[in-house]
Amino acid sequence: MARPSLVEICSSYLRKSVFICGWFLLLIGSGSAALAQGGGKAEPNRIEFKHGTTSTTISGVVRGDEEAEYVLAARQGQKLTIKLTSTSVKSSVFQILGPDNDKLGLEHDANFDYSGLLPKTGDYFITVRRPTQSKGLSRYKMTVTIR
Repeated sequence: MARPSLVEICSSYLRKSVFICGWFLLLIGSGSAALAQGGGKAEPNRIEFKHGTTSTTISGVVRGDEEAEYVLAARQGQKLTIKLTSTSVKSSVFQILGPDNDKLGLEHDANFDYSGLLPKTGDYFITVRRPTQSKGLSRYKMTVTIR
């Protein structure tokens, strides 16, 4: 029986090494994808208005300690109005944070309506949640108007 040449031996080891490395990379990639699905923070939903309108209504549901997050681009001096209604009554509240995480004078535990002139140009973040973290859910409608 003829002995394999050095080139054949090296080629065989190279194929095995590439195969093993490929499987290793596949396992690492699928593991990180699984972690990304199970955790992390989702990007907020961007609020945009249909052409020619200044208002939109968003419907949603928050359960337990979940939060629904939205972002709205606005300019300094524009008037922002938010009206939040929910079922059961007052089972959802909202918080607004300005471009520099300014709270705009609002506390998160009792906001159902807001109307005010915006102090800065940039993205404003609106978070809707239940005022309690106990089990349960709240269906809400939030009307956002900017002029």
